[in-house]
Amino acid sequence: MADIRQLLLAAFEVEHREHIEAIRAALGTAGAGAAPDWNDIFRRAHSLKGAARAVDLPPVEALAHRLETLFERVSTGAALDRAAESATQLALDRIEAYVAAIKEAPDAAMPGDALAALDGCLGPDRSEDPASAPPAEAPAAPAFSASLSQLSAEPSTPPLPRPAAPAEPAPEPAQAILRVPAETVEALSRASHDLTSALGGAPVAEGLARIARACTDLRRRVGGLAGAGQAADDTAGEAARAELRGLDGALAALAREAGDLARRHAAAAAVLDGAAARVRAEAERLALVPAETVLGLLARTLRETAREQGRDVAVATRGLDVPVDRAILQSLKDPVLHALRNALSHGWEPPEVRAAAGKPEALQIGLEVALRGGRLVLTVWDDGRGPDLAAIAAQGRRRGLLVEGETPDPDALLALVFEPGFSTASSIDTLAGRGFGLSVVADAARALQGSVRLGPRAPAGSQLVLSLPLAASRRSLLLVEAGGATYALPGAGVARLLRVERAGLPQAMGRTLLRVAEAEGQGGGEAEASLPVAALSDLLNLPAAAPGRNLTAVLLRAGGRRLALAVERLHDVRTLLVLPVPPVGADPDLVAGTAILAGDVPVLVLDPEGLAARADGALPAASTAAPPDIDGEAAGTAPRARRSMVRATILVVDDSITTRTLEKGILEAAGYRVVVCVDGQDALDRLRAEIEPVDLVLADVEMPRLDGFGLLRALRADERFRRLPTVLMTSRGDPEDVARGLELGADAYLTKQKFDQSGLLETIGRLL
Repeated sequence: MADIRQLLLAAFEVEHREHIEAIRAALGTAGAGAAPDWNDIFRRAHSLKGAARAVDLPPVEALAHRLETLFERVSTGAALDRAAESATQLALDRIEAYVAAIKEAPDAAMPGDALAALDGCLGPDRSEDPASAPPAEAPAAPAFSASLSQLSAEPSTPPLPRPAAPAEPAPEPAQAILRVPAETVEALSRASHDLTSALGGAPVAEGLARIARACTDLRRRVGGLAGAGQAADDTAGEAARAELRGLDGALAALAREAGDLARRHAAAAAVLDGAAARVRAEAERLALVPAETVLGLLARTLRETAREQGRDVAVATRGLDVPVDRAILQSLKDPVLHALRNALSHGWEPPEVRAAAGKPEALQIGLEVALRGGRLVLTVWDDGRGPDLAAIAAQGRRRGLLVEGETPDPDALLALVFEPGFSTASSIDTLAGRGFGLSVVADAARALQGSVRLGPRAPAGSQLVLSLPLAASRRSLLLVEAGGATYALPGAGVARLLRVERAGLPQAMGRTLLRVAEAEGQGGGEAEASLPVAALSDLLNLPAAAPGRNLTAVLLRAGGRRLALAVERLHDVRTLLVLPVPPVGADPDLVAGTAILAGDVPVLVLDPEGLAARADGALPAASTAAPPDIDGEAAGTAPRARRSMVRATILVVDDSITTRTLEKGILEAAGYRVVVCVDGQDALDRLRAEIEPVDLVLADVEMPRLDGFGLLRALRADERFRRLPTVLMTSRGDPEDVARGLELGADAYLTKQKFDQSGLLETIGRLL
């Protein structure tokens, strides 16, 4: 029976969350001035009460019964005042917390404040207590009903009491919920990606095809020899001809076997590729979770904090259904909570001040999650008093961050609030005063290679915006070509694709203009706007191809702006895994991530907002943004190996497929022959097996099984590799690490933060 109850509680956990989210959404709609469907909300509370009774949760049933009564009154014309709304939010919070608590402690208690608050709103004329109320008539949600129907179908399970329900179509079976550690999901995603790369069957199939062609060629040559020996009439000639005929038959059999093996391998490879693709897709789907799974509880936490402070607050959330990488969400949980608490502290105003300003009685605080262009954007806003620039400037002068008499612009002033220990609060309390809340937010943004800014919000209040690059998520990407290289643009940032004749385009101040139709607002119709065209090759400092008759352009959405981006060619639209960009020469202002095409070919995913800023001149021109050109020489390089008749072989060792693929591309573009290994032990085994001569090792430091230091130590202990040039490359640039690497015998130690393509090639050229 305990197992049955656990199944019921698991189903109820899913169902109660659906009802609570629907009720909260209705309250948010009412707060925005719209009229929600109160009859539907009444039915939600009714179903919640019935489901709670079925799983024997009297505290939840009692609260749901009060909510049902309240919503019944509202549906018949009564007003939902602020006190009733606050009591409703408190009840929903208490139900959520109670259901979460009983999973760990079945004897958990429900606080009585929510029941008292609802009773205070309903008055003495409230409906009968749910303990004596008749059984709930509303059907339970599909997940809960399905669980009951499945259990009742078990012949060994005694029937359970359940609410009476009108006949309705059989619901779909409930989905089982399984908790999986985030580290396991990330490892599965990485392993599936490596599996796809390792299963590339093209080289084997091509090798088998070459064997078959060689057999056919040898048969022709044998046939020629046999024909030439027809004139010979001696016994030796006859024996030679017999031998040739036997050889011809053997070659024919070998050719048939090779061809048959190639066909079987191609069929097996196709099956494996399909299976690997499905594994990869499922692994990536696991890695992406709705933002609500991590950030959804923060609204409840903030409301609880506000109650402890005796402050009235309404919390609105938007975009929590956006899928985000699980690891990023976990990294953002505490910083976002700090931002919400900061909004509560600094946005709070006394009720009379809010009333005089025509604001709602409760402080409005919002949390929004969105995908814009190539970035994940989180916004925390409030409708309070807004940033106090005078107080920020005064505190900045007291702390020596501003010079007396200096009048910085508002953006520079607002940037000061992210300094550790900076606070404009007049006193220290549980919410603010120590000045470390926003510094935590800034630290998280830097750690995730993103940015954060604070500013005023119209018509009142402030907003804090976190902008982060996409990572470890599948996105729709538009592949384009510029400077002979392929790049990716986030599909969410692409508004339109255009191809027009250059001859008819106007010019202004030396720049080509593109006329683009745009909507004229609510009245309908379209108007034309002229946008200056920016060539992607110019923004990336790449050699431009000769202009053709037609101009191919991508109209990008970048924040509130639009950018007409000229490209040399449009390739394809694909859904690809976007990985974090490794710090290997990529411009963080322009690059939002990395994607891997078939054949382990990396492409950089560009950030539309960064491109727009570069086009406006807000960002300096890139010294070089060219990725490795797998088929040709990278721009601006003339490596020594390119001029050499004998190509040196370099062993690249890195556990990140993105990093080793980019390094492989850079080195191959420079003319080197490259082999790759996934960690130090793999590299050591390959070197000891002497599969091929290696002229230099380029190794990461932090790797599983055997790290770069361990690999270097093993190489220097082996007489065969004692003088093998070895370069360590890592994100760890601490002086102690550098000294350790050099003491172990590294010939060079490069840090990824200061990496540039020409520096790597120069170092390798010097060592070889």
